[in-house]
Amino acid sequence: MKKPELLAPAGNLEKLKMALIYGADAVFLGGKAFGLRAFGGNFTEEELKEGVEFAHEMGKKVYVTVNIYAHNSDLGKLPEYLKYLESIRVDAILVADLGVFQIAKQVAPNLHIHISTQANNTNWASVQAWKDMGASRVVLARELSINEIAEIREKCNVELEMFVHGAMCISYSGRCLMSNYFTGRDANRGSCAQSCRWKYSLVEEKRPGEFIPVFEDERGTYIFNSKDMCLLPYIDQVIKSGVDSLKIEGRMKSVHYASSVVKAYRLAIDSYFADPDAFEIKDEWLDELQKVSHREYTTGFYFHRPTEKDQIYGSSSYIQTSDFIGLVLSYDEPTGFAIVEQRNNMKIGQEIEVIQPKGKTFKQNIDIMLNDEDVAIEVAPHAQQIIKIKMNEPVEPYAMLRRKENYERASQNKDRS
Repeated sequence: MKKPELLAPAGNLEKLKMALIYGADAVFLGGKAFGLRAFGGNFTEEELKEGVEFAHEMGKKVYVTVNIYAHNSDLGKLPEYLKYLESIRVDAILVADLGVFQIAKQVAPNLHIHISTQANNTNWASVQAWKDMGASRVVLARELSINEIAEIREKCNVELEMFVHGAMCISYSGRCLMSNYFTGRDANRGSCAQSCRWKYSLVEEKRPGEFIPVFEDERGTYIFNSKDMCLLPYIDQVIKSGVDSLKIEGRMKSVHYASSVVKAYRLAIDSYFADPDAFEIKDEWLDELQKVSHREYTTGFYFHRPTEKDQIYGSSSYIQTSDFIGLVLSYDEPTGFAIVEQRNNMKIGQEIEVIQPKGKTFKQNIDIMLNDEDVAIEVAPHAQQIIKIKMNEPVEPYAMLRRKENYERASQNKDRS
């Protein structure tokens, strides 16, 4: 059985590098135009080139989203952009619009084309149609069950990609009109305002101004607020379905999120292929997914149609159990000090956890901390301050330091942990 690709989100260049270093086989990302995450950071042309070169040096791949539903005004600059992506050897583009697909085939014939989830591929006939037109991969809609995916795999000889982790959308395959109607921000052109996460009440026609909660809660209810998808507990079944790529959602999430989730899935996939017969889900993998910012988890449509149990009615906040506080830049073995870039307030006496790209995860207290002049300090409060921390064990570059936390984080936060 072929090991599936582990595909990670990359909202910017740092997230791209961290996702690949922590075990992703490929990343998907967007440029400054033509993608569906207008507020996800995204890449300039120079950053795209650097990201592709970094990935290729590691033997890994980069896929670029060109998956807006284009209006006439979007098409003028599209050909030159596609030619640029071809010139820097992007491994594939993701497309949903048939016109964009045809233009890409004409002006950048060497680009592989993956069909985005926004194209609503929910059956084997549509998957086969895209394959016959020249697509090299089809991203399956999230509204499919394990049996439907297996049937598509059986009938279609084309690469298949499916989501295994991340936010779910209340609208069919993300094709939402709510944001556009309420705010003028078109989700189908990359500017979703996440209207589905807002609080709603009913208003009766003859009683204007009288807001009636949909659920017994004085605050109203988040009736469109889905739980997040998580299929790691069933990763063996996912692998056996025969899909070629397992996709993690979250280009707007943080470095901590991308790295931690990637590592958990990397360990699970590799463990399965090391010994399929003895494979078991480990609590440490599931625990890792609780430490990053997330909503409660669900399996989405994978085993059954979602019910009221797959929605969150009381809050649109995120939960997490750990805060990312520092990134290891280097480690000096003779002295045992790590040079760390501060990412959140840290101080002497705190217990921290160290998660590494390849090495083991361990805990220790911060007992000795120095500033950039080797002067002992009690606290590191300044954003991205460079400090030295005495480590109890050797650490790898790009290791992340985090402290235990347990709280809800408002969904409006721009860069979620």
